[in-house]
Amino acid sequence: MFDSVLVANRGEIAHRVIRTAKRLGVRAGAVYSDADADLPYVRAADAAARLGPPPVRESYLDAERVLAAAKELDAQAIHPGYGFLSENAEFAHAVADAGLVWIGPSPEAITAMGDKINARNLVSSVGVPVAPGTADPVGDLESAAAEAASVGYPVMVKASAGGGGIGMAIARDRDQLAAALDTTRSRAERFFGSAAVLLERYVERARHVEVQILGLADGRVVALGERDCSVQRRHQKVVEETPCPVLTPTLREAMCAAAVRAGEAVAYRGVGTVEFLLDPAQGDFFFLEMNTRLQVEHPITELVTGLDLVEAQFRIAAGEPFDIGSGPGGHAIEFRVYAEDPKRFLPSPGRIDTWDEPHGDGIRVDSGYTAGNTVTPHYDPLLAKLCVHGRDRAEALSRARHAVPEFTIAGLKTNLSFFTELLDNPEFTAGDYDTGLIARMRA
Repeated sequence: MFDSVLVANRGEIAHRVIRTAKRLGVRAGAVYSDADADLPYVRAADAAARLGPPPVRESYLDAERVLAAAKELDAQAIHPGYGFLSENAEFAHAVADAGLVWIGPSPEAITAMGDKINARNLVSSVGVPVAPGTADPVGDLESAAAEAASVGYPVMVKASAGGGGIGMAIARDRDQLAAALDTTRSRAERFFGSAAVLLERYVERARHVEVQILGLADGRVVALGERDCSVQRRHQKVVEETPCPVLTPTLREAMCAAAVRAGEAVAYRGVGTVEFLLDPAQGDFFFLEMNTRLQVEHPITELVTGLDLVEAQFRIAAGEPFDIGSGPGGHAIEFRVYAEDPKRFLPSPGRIDTWDEPHGDGIRVDSGYTAGNTVTPHYDPLLAKLCVHGRDRAEALSRARHAVPEFTIAGLKTNLSFFTELLDNPEFTAGDYDTGLIARMRA
């Protein structure tokens, strides 16, 4: 095991990784922009280095500056968290070239799964089901319309290099297809540097279900169960739970086996997630993408397995064995607490005057802020992740109904009141919901 690590991220995930590093006796270094100098994760670290001004291109996405910080803090390894440089194959190569341990999968695995078209073709070749769609980037409107007619409307237009729910649009006819192509290509070029897009059949009332995998140091790839991520706004996750309320044992086994095959196809090492679209009406599921990093929603898998997935990342990167064992089981739900308007879900930066977290059995809070901190418009407005765990879904929901109103944040808008509304929604409480739930709640 390495003696020191640089956590190349910010906020709650940096704080989360630092906790595990310190528990393992690994010296934890942090990096920060001028906007983040007073956040809790910086104080929690053993040492910290300034990256630069708030804009991400001048701070957290400046690979040279991050590597310089690792040298300055005498780090032996780099943990990228999620977002920023976590799925940047060039950065992973640069870390290794600098003689440091990259806590993540190989650059080759990142590259293979980073392009949706390539990933889709690769996993299909090893028997993972994919939705009807294009095997190559779509061309002009005429060729795209021909492809859409072959696939069958409605179709989803997706940025090939996209992620995080960005660069996606639904088209139900040719006119909508023209607009979706223009919008998606523009956003794809702006956010990901590539205007390549693909088409896939859009599944009405689908569920978004993902499988957590581990590529162990001995070469095995194992599945740690699934998470349902169907509560979304603008194709971005808000609430996740495990296990998925509607998966049958047979479907769960098939989905986990498919996820393992996807990981094996790239000789995956470390923590990763294979995402699927589930059609409950037909009992079919299709590959969406693979995230070659730690997911935001990893805590609920930790709650039902009893594992520390960050520790798993550390040990696998160091070439050490990691015991999976058998965990406590039960049911867990994560609520992403954002600084945003709970009606329109638009960011609402500002100063936090009050921060009072809930406590009790089965309650876990991974936080990135506290009272006196300021949420700036420079970064994602995620404040914290409120997680609840129970013996079954009913107990988890009961604990959530107590924990949500006990989480007090004042001074800026948050989406906590939305969670109270969600916990009274009959579709959600019954477990019979899909990715259109929030849209229906706000219609």
